[in-house]
Amino acid sequence: MTQILYGERIGAQGKIRLGCSAAIFDKQGRVLLTKRQDNGQWCLPSGGLEPGESVAEGCEREVFEETGLRVKVKRFVGVYSHPDQLTIYSETDKFQIVALHFEAEMVGGELGLSDETSDFGYFTTEEIEKLEMLGRHKERILDTIVGQKEAFIR
Repeated sequence: MTQILYGERIGAQGKIRLGCSAAIFDKQGRVLLTKRQDNGQWCLPSGGLEPGESVAEGCEREVFEETGLRVKVKRFVGVYSHPDQLTIYSETDKFQIVALHFEAEMVGGELGLSDETSDFGYFTTEEIEKLEMLGRHKERILDTIVGQKEAFIR
């Protein structure tokens, strides 16, 4: 089960891992979230980049793997690194995540579950307040909604 620990500069106990996430909105302006199979928390479609792919390709691949949707990266929203956060996948896999966050638009596919997700849905910001969210994904959603041209550096 994935755990996220918080503490002053706790990220120093792990390795750096580059990840990505995508905010995808429906016609009503609600954002797509998935519920993680491993810890039951809600999150944006996200994951780690693989060697040999661009950040846009990695983001689009992760969305497809987790949701079945084909997307096109539309806008870079920001980069997120939190030295006071440590993500633990196993005893030997501990990381400080550096995440590149994008806004993406759906171009095809069919929304469904994967082996990493137990549920999905589109949510308003008010509904998100009531959900148990992964890490600081809510911050990324709010930054996306602001719509500023300059990237957030957090």
